[in-house]
Amino acid sequence: MTATSFDKKRIKILLLEGVHPCAVEALKADGYGNITELKHALQGDELARAIADVHMLGIRSRTQLTAEVLDKANRLMAVGCFCIGTNQVDLDAALTAGVPVFNAPYSNTRSVAELVLAEAILLMRGVPEKTSLMHEGVWQKSAADAFEVRGKTLGVIGYGNIGSQLGVLAEGLGMNVIFHDVVRKLNLGNARQIDDLDELLQSADVVSMHVPATDATANLMNGARLARMKDRAVLINASRGNVVDIPALAARLRDGHLLGAAIDVFPHEPRSNNEPFVSELKGLRNVILTPHIGGSTQEAQENIGREVAEKLVRYSDNGSTRTAVNFPEVALPAHPGQHRLLHIHRNTPGILSAINQALSDANVNVSGQYLQTRGDVGYVVIDIEADYSRDVRAALAAVPGTIRTRVLY
Repeated sequence: MTATSFDKKRIKILLLEGVHPCAVEALKADGYGNITELKHALQGDELARAIADVHMLGIRSRTQLTAEVLDKANRLMAVGCFCIGTNQVDLDAALTAGVPVFNAPYSNTRSVAELVLAEAILLMRGVPEKTSLMHEGVWQKSAADAFEVRGKTLGVIGYGNIGSQLGVLAEGLGMNVIFHDVVRKLNLGNARQIDDLDELLQSADVVSMHVPATDATANLMNGARLARMKDRAVLINASRGNVVDIPALAARLRDGHLLGAAIDVFPHEPRSNNEPFVSELKGLRNVILTPHIGGSTQEAQENIGREVAEKLVRYSDNGSTRTAVNFPEVALPAHPGQHRLLHIHRNTPGILSAINQALSDANVNVSGQYLQTRGDVGYVVIDIEADYSRDVRAALAAVPGTIRTRVLY
């Protein structure tokens, strides 16, 4: 399939779920004005109809971009996830369709770290239960089960961008920081890596989860591991909803083994603000429940909006796919005075030769060529000095295994 010649005015963009206005500003500043914004998510057939003629799609965490939906998006050339995770997108299907997916993996780091640290302080002081009682008219002033975080041990499971920054902030309050990760990590400050997860659980007064959603992390904090946690410790999860066994956690909170918990993400979350929230943790006074707001600050949303919009613009203008989560990564120079041809294809032997043969037959001189592959998909970018013709584009599109082609001026 071939796209029309590159014309920013003809690029149709759909932004869902109330993407921050700065994203629209960034797109318009670069000449992309054909933008539709919706405050809510779309699903299934409704989503498929909405993106049937869309070139670039912006979503957050609630829109589920399935293989079935992608199969009906005939013009879609890029997806921007204006959030951290990309679990809501079938990345393999997007790759097969020749659609790179971009996100903002670092833009909400500070916001999540601040929330976790605040929750750690509140839980160690028993504030959730005290404020609940106050709302019921009960005055219960006591220092029982109330502790400073200074001198306590924070155990971070998953020492990535958020986990490491949390450790730095916690050290500023006088906490000792230990962390566990599946790979060897360079520690920041005085943090120490603990290879044995059980050792961390038995040592930490506060355990904070910062791991991705994978088969290996599903129910990572199950009943057995929760039982290994230090008596009267607290658990915080602001990473992914499936990494904590919620019924098992509720049991450990009810029997008093754990002092408290703060949970921001859940295995099953409402798809909109109009749906009810259901959880075994509801009604427990020693639990802080938040509706997946770890990165929901104005600062984080603005950073995410700008970052993802810039990545979409860079791909549309230049063809660069650097930091795409599912696509061959190609970092490209500018191409002033040249035409740039993009060719996305099945990664099978002979395609690059066929592409170059088509250009040679058309007497086109290649000034630069960039190729990367990922799995079953290859991505080649070709800069040419001479003008191109419809015949050249048709010849490239006719190469066996072609997924899509595009021309940049």
